[in-house]
This record gives sequence, structure tokens and C-alpha cells, in this order.
Amino acid sequence: MIAATYGFASVLVFVTSALLILVGAFGVISMKNPVHAALSLIMTLFGVAVAFVAQSADFLAAVQIIVYAGAIVVLFLFVIMFLGVDRNMNVSAEPLMGQRGFAAVGVTITIGGIIVLMASSHWVSGATSVTGKLKGGQANVKQLGTAVFTTYLFAFEATAALLIIAVVGAVLLARRERATTKEEVTT
Repeated sequence: MIAATYGFASVLVFVTSALLILVGAFGVISMKNPVHAALSLIMTLFGVAVAFVAQSADFLAAVQIIVYAGAIVVLFLFVIMFLGVDRNMNVSAEPLMGQRGFAAVGVTITIGGIIVLMASSHWVSGATSVTGKLKGGQANVKQLGTAVFTTYLFAFEATAALLIIAVVGAVLLARRERATTKEEVTT
């Protein structure tokens, strides 16, 4: 019934995208190694990009891959490697008893509430435009580029500076003095 309405290819792309997102998200929360969790996050973000392409939002898909999977996850991996979080970690020890159970209940209630809200609302139906007609007959991408490089240029530059400051701060905090060994002194 669904395949007849939307076409088999659309359903196949949606199912593939949903599986990528779900498997990647499960990998993020279940992997013990933070590097593997970050790689699972890339799979999740790629699945979201496929969903954007299926909705003909090619620009958002490109931004999803370039900015999130390309830059933000690489930043995460950079900080993980510098902090050495992947070494000497005891993931099985819970600092607070029962926190995982409470977290699972909280996530289930939150997701259930969001699903009920979306199912009962008419505004999540995917309206074609929420802003009205485009100004001056320009293309969407041209208007977006003009806004990014004129009106919002300072915000993007400030965000880039904050990300660089955060990485430098993480590196400085992770930097530890190494004790010299006898072999290093003699060579």
C-alpha cells in the first residue's frame, strides 16, 4: 500500500536511510570505545543526509556531510585523541546506581511524547514553504549565500573562533608533563 502510493524506490531509500540512522545511533550509545562511537555518529549523520536527498533538500544534505560529518565529528575525534579518553576507561562502573535505567525510561517517555505530539499536530505535515515567495526572483542558494556572507558573517566567524579556542583549550588541558625515563636521558 505504501509502496504503491509513494513508489518502491522512495520507500527503499527511506528504509535504507532509517536503518543507517538507527544502526548508527545504536552504535553511538553502545560502543565502549569513544572513537568507534564517533565513527557510528558519522554513519548516523550520513543516514540523515540520505533522508535530506530523498526530500530534495540537496543543499542540506551537502551541509550535513561537510559540516557535521566532516568537521564536527573530526573535531570530536581530535579532542578524544588528545584527551586520551579511549585509554583506561571502565565503562561498566556506574558512578550513580540506577542511572542507566532512569535514562532509558526518560528517553522512552521523551521519544513517545514527541511521536504523540507529531502524530496529533497538523504543522509537521511538511508544508512546501513557511517563508513565502522568494524575493526578487533569485534562487534559494543565492539568497542563502548572500545572507551568510553579509548579514550573518560575524556569527559564522565568531563560531569558528570559539571552536578553535575550544580545541586549543582541550589540548592545553590534556597536555601532561611526562616523566623522563633513563632511556630518554641516555639517548
